[in-house]
Order: sequence, then C-alpha cells, then structure tokens
Amino acid sequence: MKKIFSFLFLCTFILGFSQQTTLSLEDAVLGYQKGLNPASLTDLQWVNKSDTYIFQKDNALIFTDAVSNNVTKNMPLSVLQKSYPELTRFPYLMEITSTDFTFRNGNAIEVFDYRNSIKKTTISFDEKAENNEYNSKAKAIAYTLNNNLYIGTATNPKISVTSIEDKNIVSGQAIHRSEFGIVKGTFWSPEGNYLAFYQKDESNVTDYPLIDITTYPASLKNIKYPMAGQGSEIAKIGIYNLKTKNNIYLTIDTSDEHYLTNLSWTPDEKYILVAEINRGQNHVWYNRYEVSTGKKVNTLFEETNDKWTEPEHDAMFLPNSNTNFLWFSERDGFMNLYHYTTDGKLVKQVTNFNWPVTEILGFDENGKNVFISGTGTDPRETHAFKVNLKTGKYTKLSKISGTHSTQLNTNGNYLIDNYSSLSIPTNIEIIATKKGKSTSIFNAENPLKDYKIGTTEFVTLKGNDGADLYAKITKPANFDATKKYPVMLYVYGGPHAQLVTNSWLGGSSLWMTAFATLENYIVFTLDNRGSENRGFAFESVIHRHLGDVEMEDQLTGVDYLKSLDFVDSDRIAVNGWSFGGFMTTSLMLRNPGVFTTAVAGGPVTDWKYYEVMYGERYMDTPQENPEGYEKAKVHNYIKNLDGKLLLIHGSIDPTVVPQHSMTLLQEAVKQKVQIDFFTYPMHEHNVRGVDRVHLIKKMMGYIVENNKTQK
Repeated sequence: MKKIFSFLFLCTFILGFSQQTTLSLEDAVLGYQKGLNPASLTDLQWVNKSDTYIFQKDNALIFTDAVSNNVTKNMPLSVLQKSYPELTRFPYLMEITSTDFTFRNGNAIEVFDYRNSIKKTTISFDEKAENNEYNSKAKAIAYTLNNNLYIGTATNPKISVTSIEDKNIVSGQAIHRSEFGIVKGTFWSPEGNYLAFYQKDESNVTDYPLIDITTYPASLKNIKYPMAGQGSEIAKIGIYNLKTKNNIYLTIDTSDEHYLTNLSWTPDEKYILVAEINRGQNHVWYNRYEVSTGKKVNTLFEETNDKWTEPEHDAMFLPNSNTNFLWFSERDGFMNLYHYTTDGKLVKQVTNFNWPVTEILGFDENGKNVFISGTGTDPRETHAFKVNLKTGKYTKLSKISGTHSTQLNTNGNYLIDNYSSLSIPTNIEIIATKKGKSTSIFNAENPLKDYKIGTTEFVTLKGNDGADLYAKITKPANFDATKKYPVMLYVYGGPHAQLVTNSWLGGSSLWMTAFATLENYIVFTLDNRGSENRGFAFESVIHRHLGDVEMEDQLTGVDYLKSLDFVDSDRIAVNGWSFGGFMTTSLMLRNPGVFTTAVAGGPVTDWKYYEVMYGERYMDTPQENPEGYEKAKVHNYIKNLDGKLLLIHGSIDPTVVPQHSMTLLQEAVKQKVQIDFFTYPMHEHNVRGVDRVHLIKKMMGYIVENNKTQK
C-alpha cells in the first residue's frame, strides 16, 4: 500500500445533536423546495453610487444605510402594484440607482421611479426573445429570435440588427460553445452608443441528429456539434451603431477557425480589445481594433504555452482611464493580475500570488486599490482582498474561514460578504474596506437541525508526486467506528471543477448526505490533479492523456479508504456524471477488482466524439494525438468488467451526445459483456426538476443492490 498522510480538518462538524427525522432522498433532492437549503437575504445588492444596500423581505424592499446600519426606507409591494396591478410578488431587480430601479415584467423591461412612485419607462420586446441584455444608458434591450439579433426600445420594440436568412449564420449568441469564459453574445458599449456582438458561421459544422419522441411520429432534431478534429465554426464580431443604424465588422480573418474571446470596450468607446486564440489553443494574440473602421490597430501582447492558453476574463480598465487596464494571466503558474496600457506596454505585475485570483470586484474611489476575490492560501476557500495597485501590498478583508461571495459598492467603501463553511450555513456581513470592521446583518439557522444527519470531515492526502490532494468523507448518523461500512466514491475529476470546498456540506449535494445515513454508507470525494484552483502545473498535467493521473489520484483515495478500520474494502462503488462519467467508467474498467459497482451518467467514453473547443484544448486533435485518444477510449477496456456497471444518458443530450453510451453498449455486445443502461427521454445533459428524484433513486438503488462483496 502507498504511504499516505491524512488529517481531519479542524472544523469537522456534526449537524445538530437531537435529530429525530430521517431525511428522505426525495426531500434532499428537492431541498430548495422544502426549505432545506440555508436561508439568505433575497435580492441583496447595492444601490448604485451609494452606501445603501437593499434586499427583499415579506414582499417589501428594504433600504439600509451601511454606515449606520439603520433601515432608511421600507417599500411594500402595494406601492408597486399601483402602477403594476398584475404583480403578485416583488420582482427581482436588475439594477437600482438613487432614484429608480429596473425589473423585468413578462416581455417588458420596466423602469420605476421609486422616489416619486411613478412608472417611468416601459420597453417591450418579442415574447419569444432569448439572450436578453438590457442597457440602462442606451435605454434599450438586445435580444435574439432564432438566428438573428434585435434591439428593443421604448419607441420601437423590434429593430433588426441582423436579417440573415441562412440558418447557419447565428448572431448575438454565445460562440465557441461557451468556452473561454464566454457566457453571452452581446456587448453594450460603456455609454450605450454601440452594441458589439458575436456572429458565427456554422456551415462547416456537422449536423448531429437527436430524436424528439414527443411528436407523432418521432421527428429529427439536428443540432450543430463540432467534434474533435472536424470542421468548426467561423467567428466574427459585429458593431451596431444605434445612431446611424449601421453595422460594421472587425477585419479579422477567421477562416483558420481560430477563436475570438474576452471582448472588451475601452471606456471612451473608440476601441475594442479581443483575445484571439489559434485553434491549437497554445497561442494568444491580444489585439486592439478601431470601432469607427473595424481595422486592427495593434497587438498589445502575445502569450504562448506548450500545453494550452485559455484566457477567460475581459480587460478591467482602471478608474478614469481610457488606456490602462488589468489583465488576468496564468503565465507565472497562477492566475494573477497584470497592468497594461492599450499601446501594449506592460506597466507591472500587480499581484504575485502562488494562489489564483478569481475575480476583480472593483476599485476604491481614488483608484489606489483594486478589490479581488481569490482562494488565498487554502485552495478550498474563497476570500476578498484589497490590493494596492502601486505596491502590490494586500489586505485580506474576509476574516472567517470559508467560501465568501462578495459585492463591492461603487465607491469601494463597503463590501457585502456572503459566506458559508462546513459549520456555517449562511452568514452575511457588511465590511468597511478602509478599517476592515465588519457588521453582521444575517445569520441563517441550520436548516437540517431537526434531521438525522451524519458528519462531513476534510482530509488531505499526499499524491504520488507529493502534491496535496484535498478530499472529504461523509459518515452516516449514528456512525460506529467498530463497524464496517460500504463506500460510494463520488467523482468528477475534470477541469474547471472543484468538489471539495469549505462551504456548507463541504460543497456536497444534500442527497449525498441523506444517502449516507439512509443506507449506512461512507461517501467519499477527492479533487484529483486537473481540478480547479490549484495553479497551472497541477491543472495541466492531464494534457494529452486524460484519465491517467486523475485515476492515479483517485486510487490514492481508495488506498486511504482501505486503510480505515471502519471501511469495508470489498464494497466500494463509484459514481459520477459527465467528466465524472468518464472517470467512473475508466476507474471501473481499467482497475478491475477495485470497485464492485459503477454508475456513470452522461459519460464521455471516446474523446473524439466530444466538442472541438474543450476536447482539443486538453487532448489536441485525434490526428495529432492518436495514442492519447486510443488510451483514454473506454471501449477498449469493456472486457475487463468485474462487477456491475450502469450507464445513464439523456436521450437528447447536446453536450455529451448519446453516441458515447451507444457505442460503448455496442462494444459490450460485441465482447459479450453484460452491462446495464437507462435513458431519460427528452432530457439533455442534466436531469432536472422532479425527474431528478427518479435519477438519484435509480443511481443509489443500483449501488445499494449491487455493491456487495465479490467472492
């Protein structure tokens, strides 16, 4: 057995002491409906350019002064109903100023003057509109219908930005399958005079067939799905001038199928900055384009890496500057901030942490400090920091161990700090950023105090390369260390995910906690190499051979479990979804005899069937890395099955297409190997809503039934 070191995190927490009620799987899955998730303050946010924050309570909007912590205004729903009688509850606010707030009301954006209690502006738009983005300075909303882009204003609800009949050309939607941090396809300029937008030509992308069984007879639904090594989309960036009603396009030749991302406006609206990445994803050019002509002005800098480059953050301009901005880069091994000018001059490296900066929250009023989120020294946590832009000196503003989500007010005087930990359901504080003083405004009760719940503990193991591997172990209520318990290893293991966090329940879903007690199981999860928030070396070691080091680390976890006297080493099951499904099938089939049972949901079984953008970043193309693709191909190991394997797949999964499971089933038949399969008709990649109860019961029932000693 490998030499393994472990310790239990100090804040091992037992949820209550006088529990009486057993938590069912159904209630745990639907915890958000049952009041089993920690309470919080609804619609909590800052009033723009003020020290006032608001939240909703009892169908009223509460205004509180952060300086005195006194309520300054209480606005009941009845005030709003005088102008909007159709409202039955207070709406969520899109934004709020010192005079008015904005909210969505059906297929309209409403601006309400709450100082004078009058309806100010209504902007209607098509009820079928998607990808909506409102801009208060333009007093307009951008939206898409099918493959075209439109703008709605108070006087004209449907202004055509594009009118393209070719369905292969899509405007105003996220491109590159939402990789590179892309979450939308429209970008309003700072003063609302222009709308930049993505456009993609998918003519080269293969149609992938999905079947709609709700029609009579069933009908074909083709989607565009660019598989690794095959044709990809051609991207463009357009700019619509709201005054001239004209479009221009940036003069970028993407016939080589390279990527356009991290689109940023300069504050004076004269330029657009774009990160351009080659299809091989190992070279970035950060370019500046002129808005008036669409022509390239200069390349600010380039970044290369022999594994991959993956910029995911827009430029953040310094206060009162059109030329100076902060840029995120992992070039020194961790995500840090760099100060650049639009001439391409590197002014300085602002942060030099050996942990990742995850977000820029904003600046203080005089522009001397930038406020950021980052993990700090414990990768399982998230904290807020104040960093001096000149000296790089920093102050940690969030003092309590845990996972902090923070909002900075406009002038940088105060932070709303919303956090949880293994022992804290939800706490919310207001932090004065100058002196660091905090004021508590909300403490949630333990929503599980009346339920029979076990413990979750943190564990740190040493990997074969010496790296710390963070894990968590959940034990059932009434745990008895003299007994032997079966184990479910829950795994994800892929990039851009972290399952072990110092947050409520340790980051686990409530159903896992319920399962542990209902079935007297140990539930174990480990974040292997390749997972998030550990720096580039830890995350990129997976390049070109997905599954290898990830499995090695998971097996380190298994060795740890086997070293525990209360673990039944002959009854270990594994379960995971998506990349976790790939890991589940790989662990089961490439390590026969370790696990008795595996349940793999939406599994990637052959990386050549996965998308270009994600797959080629980590594996290169099948043509460039045939050995890596062949080794990772789950089908090659189906004859090794020793135990029970269940595959689960949504019938219209557009992310991990059903071909992954179908071809693995085909190989099982060919090899005369018996495996089990279940599909969720008309579900996509994740089974949501009430059907998720069925899914969890299906998976856990299969594990309990089959995770037995194989003799």
